Amino acid sequence: MTRLFLIGPRGCGKTSIGIMLARQLGAGFWDTDLVLGEMLGESIASFVAREGWDRFRDVEHKALCTAIEAGEDVTPGPDGRRYAVVSTGGGIVLRAENRALLQEKGQTIYLEVPAPVLARRLERNPGSAQRPSLTGKGILEEIADVLAAREALYRGSARYVLDADRRPEDICATIVNLVRGAGQ
Repeated sequence: MTRLFLIGPRGCGKTSIGIMLARQLGAGFWDTDLVLGEMLGESIASFVAREGWDRFRDVEHKALCTAIEAGEDVTPGPDGRRYAVVSTGGGIVLRAENRALLQEKGQTIYLEVPAPVLARRLERNPGSAQRPSLTGKGILEEIADVLAAREALYRGSARYVLDADRRPEDICATIVNLVRGAGQ
C-alpha cells in the first residue's frame, strides 16, 4: 500500500490535487479537514472560537489517525497497486506526533506555493472564510508569517517538495511519476 500525504498551507491545492490524484491512481481519498468537520459537527471557526487552537489540534490529530485507518481498506488501482491519498490541514505539521505519523505511514509531498500566489487564491476562494485567522493580520501578511513559521516543518516532513504554482494536471502527473518510479 502506498499512502500519499499532501501537506502545505491553506490554498496550496491539497484538496483539488488530492481528488485529481486519487482519480488517476484509482485510490481512496481522505481530506483531514472534512473528516475533522464531521467529527466536530460544526465549522472549524466556531469550534476554535469556543474551544481554542490547542483543543482543535487534538481533534485534528484524531482526524489524521482516522484518515490513515480508513485508507487501509482501499482496493488496488488500475496498475494493481493500492494507493490512499490524504489531504491534510495546513497546520498538521505543528505537532511532532503528526509529523512522525506522516513519515511512518506514507510518502509526504509538500505543495510549495509563494505567499503572494496563496493570498490571491484565498482572496478568490469564498471557502477561505471557513478557517479563522491565525494572526488577525491581512491575508498576505498572515500567509507570509505562517509560511515563515512552518516552512522548515513542511520541508522536514516531506519526502518530495513540489512547485505547486502550476496547473493541477501537471502537479498530478509529477506525483504519479514519482510514486510509480519509486516502486513503492
